[in-house]
Amino acid sequence: MAGPPRRVVSLVPSLTEAVARTVPSLLVGATDWCVEPAGLDVLRVGGTKYPDLDRVRAAAPDLVLANAEENRRADVEALRAAGVPVWVTYPRTLPSALTSLERLLAALGAAPPDWLRSAREAWSQPFTGVRRSALIPVWRRPWVVLGSDTFAGDLLARLGVDNVYATAAERYPRPPLAELRAAGADLLVLPDEPYAFTADDGPEAFPGLPYALVSGRHLTWYGPSLAEARAVLEAVL
Repeated sequence: MAGPPRRVVSLVPSLTEAVARTVPSLLVGATDWCVEPAGLDVLRVGGTKYPDLDRVRAAAPDLVLANAEENRRADVEALRAAGVPVWVTYPRTLPSALTSLERLLAALGAAPPDWLRSAREAWSQPFTGVRRSALIPVWRRPWVVLGSDTFAGDLLARLGVDNVYATAAERYPRPPLAELRAAGADLLVLPDEPYAFTADDGPEAFPGLPYALVSGRHLTWYGPSLAEARAVLEAVL
């Protein structure tokens, strides 16, 4: 194909928001979980884990956006086998996320947008306060926590919050609750996605441990939300 893509389907909520806020005319399809920006009017192609590939192909995209963690390899391979180009992202740190976004938007023919410049500026100053150690569940029944080499863990570290499972062998360990309670954390960080933790669902499993309910979009998405994520997360942490 000559020139930048003209029809993009996104299977990643954060990338959907990035494209919609930067080059909205290119976006023709997105998953049911792509809720930002509000009122997005494009073809819906199902979930991130199990998209309807027939609907994806029916949108006639010349590029599909995917993520190695959110989307299944089998779906990426099936689309590529059908002749559909797929751009796969896999950022595990803030710098790699910002670089990945800049490369993607450049490939779409867009100059670096204001929100990307704002994100770089917002995260440019290092944390200088008192550091804390935290346990960060992302699911329960069974309990799943952030482990090593995760984007969310890197963001928290830049805010002075060190993940007690940062050196785990797995990126998303599933320790028993007794082990989690004995992990030595002085803070419990509970995002509202992928599991929707609330004040009544999560903290009661860790009696006496201070907790913070945080926006999953600002902790785990890499896109326009990064411009405000530092201020939003600092306000609750």
